[in-house]
Amino acid sequence: MDRFIESLPKTETHLHIEGAIPWELFELRFPGEFPKVPEFRMPDFRYDDFQQFEKILISHALRVIKCPDDYAEVAKMLFAKQLSQNISYVELSFHAGMIEFLKIRGEDIIQAIRSVVPDGLDVRIFMGMSRDSYTSFLGPLLEEAVENWEGLYGIDLHGPEDLPTKDWMPRLWSIAHANGRILKAHAGEFGSAQNVKWAVEKLGVKRIQHGIHASSDETVLDLLAEKGVVLDLCPISNYKLRVFDNWDDYPIRKFLKKGIRFTISTDDPFSFGNCLNDEYKYLVRYMDFSASEIAEIAKTGFDTADLQDYQKKESMNQIDHLLSLEEGNRL
Repeated sequence: MDRFIESLPKTETHLHIEGAIPWELFELRFPGEFPKVPEFRMPDFRYDDFQQFEKILISHALRVIKCPDDYAEVAKMLFAKQLSQNISYVELSFHAGMIEFLKIRGEDIIQAIRSVVPDGLDVRIFMGMSRDSYTSFLGPLLEEAVENWEGLYGIDLHGPEDLPTKDWMPRLWSIAHANGRILKAHAGEFGSAQNVKWAVEKLGVKRIQHGIHASSDETVLDLLAEKGVVLDLCPISNYKLRVFDNWDDYPIRKFLKKGIRFTISTDDPFSFGNCLNDEYKYLVRYMDFSASEIAEIAKTGFDTADLQDYQKKESMNQIDHLLSLEEGNRL
């Protein structure tokens, strides 16, 4: 099964570049300063809360990322790792707050990332923003971004879900949609099912990042199924951040039963020490997913991807071929 997972064509549709800095980069830039494997990347480590996770991630990310060239270096190493896992399509977000904090141009971040995209990998760049991101400095830039920035494929709502929603959010998401941007929102990770409902109904998103707590409300599950909303799930992230207690509690099979489609991604591999192959293997190890179920998840990733139909079909056909070989080997 491990070999089958590793050989599958895959997509990565929920990934934060500031949370995906390869650990090797710290070893290269700061020799001797950091341990080979820090405690927070140990297999059995779980964060106490989101604040601990955020503090560790931000303090490390700001050591490395100071200018657009740093984004390019991180992306180049990251993309090489993805190609080695047979990932051929990536949706990657950078955080708008970095524009204000570092005083760098968002367009330059986008161009830096695009400049190192290798052959064999399709990359779509999103800008994420927190519920408190619409400052006097950032607000006008967010408006400009969704209307005019070249290479910006979409926007995403990031950060703590306990912050209040504001009128600028539905308005900005509406402008982004009118300009052909793909719409996402983080909801139902630490927040309630009602946060998921709000994101779907008020922001008009068809892509929810996480959405785990939608499982607690049947009417919200029905809404997701009716609207064809896709959840971009990150099982290891949810476990490490204590979004659920035990693997038996993870509601992924409830989503399957309700006909809600989902993809699988890594979220912040810097913080969790995970890779995409690990995510699929955990579904097999802890939730007894079969080869055919794993193949279906991989196909959903391509069906959801911003690719030409022939590209989707080619990858799905390859998945079907590998599945037939896998099932033949098991007879």
